[in-house]
Amino acid sequence: MQNDPELNGKYLGTITKDFVLVADTLKEASYQVRKRGFSDFPIFPISQTSIPLGQLLIGKNELATDFNYHMTYLDEFVQRQLVEDEEAFKKAYKNPDEFCCLFVVDQTFTNFLFVPYPEDE
Repeated sequence: MQNDPELNGKYLGTITKDFVLVADTLKEASYQVRKRGFSDFPIFPISQTSIPLGQLLIGKNELATDFNYHMTYLDEFVQRQLVEDEEAFKKAYKNPDEFCCLFVVDQTFTNFLFVPYPEDE
């Protein structure tokens, strides 16, 4: 469950460009999910096509991004058997105040990616 170097080479520029536009919204959504007690492990599935995972938070046409951003939690990943070892996932999950947990869905692979939120200035 580490950041995949293949993913980084293929998508890092696109994800970074997009992330600048959506980071504040994702950070606030993550905070609200945790504050309201829905989950301590918010996950943002992203895809260039429509996916049946979580709720659509930001469509790629809304902010002219390359990806659609969905919102869900660890529970859905466990129920759908996308995460087999829940405890291992929780140990690998990075501080949600500092990192955004993206789940990148592509035609050839799927993978988790933890992206640091931009520093507040």
